[in-house]
Amino acid sequence: MARKTTRRTSYSRKSQPAKSAFSKVVRFIVYSFLVLLLFGTIYHYRAGLAYYLGFKSDKVLEEDEVDKHLSDVRNIQVLENHKGKVIGIDVSEFQGNVDWEDIEILEEKYPVQFVFIRATAGNDRVDRQFKQNWKGAKENKIMRGAYHYYRPNENSIEQANLFIKTVKLQKGDLPPVLDIERLPKNQPLDSLKKGLKRWLNKVEEHYKVRPIIYTGERYYGDFLKEEFSEYLFWIANYNFYREKIEDDWLFWQFTEKASLPGIKHRVDVNIYNGDLEQLQFITVE
Repeated sequence: MARKTTRRTSYSRKSQPAKSAFSKVVRFIVYSFLVLLLFGTIYHYRAGLAYYLGFKSDKVLEEDEVDKHLSDVRNIQVLENHKGKVIGIDVSEFQGNVDWEDIEILEEKYPVQFVFIRATAGNDRVDRQFKQNWKGAKENKIMRGAYHYYRPNENSIEQANLFIKTVKLQKGDLPPVLDIERLPKNQPLDSLKKGLKRWLNKVEEHYKVRPIIYTGERYYGDFLKEEFSEYLFWIANYNFYREKIEDDWLFWQFTEKASLPGIKHRVDVNIYNGDLEQLQFITVE
């Protein structure tokens, strides 16, 4: 019987090199893009990296400090983007005992010129470190302000009364702040807004100055921006992509992971949307 032979087409021999060449081109394009992205990122954050590597290159990073390192680089970049603006912090009992005599310079370069201090939470909670922090900031000539952490499911007037009882504002202090971060349980959003307005009106009536509202950027846009447009806002947003304060924000809390002499734990840092003279203008008279 004659042996049948199978003719191999030239297509099968030539297709492999063609596919291989195409794959190499794709890989080259992808790798080139990644390299450009890396160098672009380094260039964009060159100020923060130069500062950090120049002044802190002797610091050995442990695994649990990698996130801290990245945050510090971003913090430097944000601060560099806001030269001429006023820098401050906010503290509560979560920062422990603060050595106020050491609270002067952030990242060896940026003066800390104001502080917001948590005074109360809900209708029954006074911050354990408020009295000490309130006194310490005053004694060390740091412009101070007090804030109340609002609990949506508790009576708003009782919360306002606790804040008023706890905080004695003096000339030169910053306006009182209402901190609202959570949505209510088992009640409509309209009830929350009514409660917030009752707190704000009660506190304004007592101190004769309009309070500031602190909240997250999404909360601000979704629930507060329209109905509370007559108030000034202090906005929290730590996202890596945001590097500039918005024109309609009074303060921007851009990080919760800063290191500062005098405070053992990480601390929030804020930028005021103006210079020192403008900040002094909004203080209690």
